[in-house]
Amino acid sequence: MGVEHNVRVNPPLTPPLIDRHTHLEGSLDPSWVRREADRRGQILPASLEALWSGAAIPFQGFIEAFLFGAALLDSREAVREAVLAVARRTLAAGGSGFDLWASPHFLVVHRGQLTLDDFWLGVEEGFSDAAATGLHACLVLDAVNHFGPKHGHAVLDLVLPGLPGFVKGFSTGGLEGCPFRDWAPVFDRARAAGLRCAAHAGENGPGSNVREAVLEGGVARIIHGIRADDAILELLAGRRVPVDVCPSSNRALAMDVQPHPLPRMLLAGVRCALGTDDPGVIPCDLGTETTAARSMGLDDLALARLRRNGAEDAWCLQD
Repeated sequence: MGVEHNVRVNPPLTPPLIDRHTHLEGSLDPSWVRREADRRGQILPASLEALWSGAAIPFQGFIEAFLFGAALLDSREAVREAVLAVARRTLAAGGSGFDLWASPHFLVVHRGQLTLDDFWLGVEEGFSDAAATGLHACLVLDAVNHFGPKHGHAVLDLVLPGLPGFVKGFSTGGLEGCPFRDWAPVFDRARAAGLRCAAHAGENGPGSNVREAVLEGGVARIIHGIRADDAILELLAGRRVPVDVCPSSNRALAMDVQPHPLPRMLLAGVRCALGTDDPGVIPCDLGTETTAARSMGLDDLALARLRRNGAEDAWCLQD
């Protein structure tokens, strides 16, 4: 008499949903920003109101709006509130974690609006609160590209002594005005300190910046990359370079890039994942970004691939 074996086949686990790219300074909840502006007697810039309403504006207008929010981060409590805004937005969208970009040198030295200790404490407290809800989080240091490599070294001079363990990476952002080859010594120094390196490239600069950031800057991750041509996409796919794509941000700030290249990037084999970029300035969350990706013609398999890439390459999930 034979024995029957009932074998249960478990469905494949769904990867955690990660916001792969969001900025501390651009993530404050708009209602909090309005209250703070009223309390301080400040008038909201027209550029910020325009972005909140869904308008597309030139990149310089975005910088004005972004800096208005950054100026409010002048205390440990405000920094913690910014982190909590990210956490609440991530949880509401069903997310499990986020890679958070921030510019402590800009806040502490360039603007002189709080101490480095208060900055670290605000982030630490926010991350602790986020962890209590089950979220994973890490910080990526963001230097300003158009300030040049000297600024990049100043960022590292400021933060490397006593660098907290939750800091996992170093990146450049802002206007792509300085060649990435000139940033190579800064990236080398960051890597020597144990930090992973990334760069905003091919967003407000030419697609060739993506190639230069990878081959001459030596970065291991690209933010945006939406102006890359087919040859550069082949390079990214061949080297398995993760690329963080932020559809709502791209729609607002790169109006000339049409149609959005995300489907073409995935078809080329690029390890794309979704991020929200500056959701307190350009309203969005992981849900709206997924909806935007679907509206580009991506099917369930492609969306699942975005989610899987988002988890596999997330720095907040890596030791």
